Amino acid sequence: MAKYFDVHPENPQRRTIGSVADSIRSGALIAYPTDSCYALGCQLGNRDGIARIRTIRNLDDRHHFTLVCETFAQLGQFVHIDNDVFRAIKAATPGSYTFILPATKEVPRQLLHPKKKTVGVRIPDHAVAQALLAELGEPLLSSTLLLPGEEAPMTQGWEIKERLDHTVDAVLDSGDCGTEPTTVIDFSGGDIEIVRHGAGDTSRFE
Repeated sequence: MAKYFDVHPENPQRRTIGSVADSIRSGALIAYPTDSCYALGCQLGNRDGIARIRTIRNLDDRHHFTLVCETFAQLGQFVHIDNDVFRAIKAATPGSYTFILPATKEVPRQLLHPKKKTVGVRIPDHAVAQALLAELGEPLLSSTLLLPGEEAPMTQGWEIKERLDHTVDAVLDSGDCGTEPTTVIDFSGGDIEIVRHGAGDTSRFE
């Protein structure tokens, strides 16, 4: 059964966040809130966690996983960013955007797009996600909690606990955080491509 943690959406309890971070370091797969919707998350090198995310979401090997980072400096360790892209991303973060960029050697190979060698990165504007990332001290490997055949992500922690009780190890519930996933912007091909219109305003990239 998944552990259930009820946390304040703006002032998350430090002891709870510490407990969840410890469980992630020990190999846990969690469901947690972000500024766009709930997501599945685990440590970068957690092969079992990655496999479980693929199973839960029925993903193929072309799916772009996302590295959810606390800061811009941390993000820069995992992707190559030129000056123009740097300014564009810097202006939009933190926020409800995922950016697809060429990965550095710091990113485990199983997370890369098999042909493009790219990965998604983002910095969420959400107090609980930021507190967890700060406590963890490294990015979370993440994917939107959107189940196969469903049009919208789940928005209630209790419902996630109920439906994924034997699939995830912990659920971090801070209340409803919306149903709209991030806007996805691909910078990897030279030109800016809006892959998915979501919670983030696309006007600055059009």
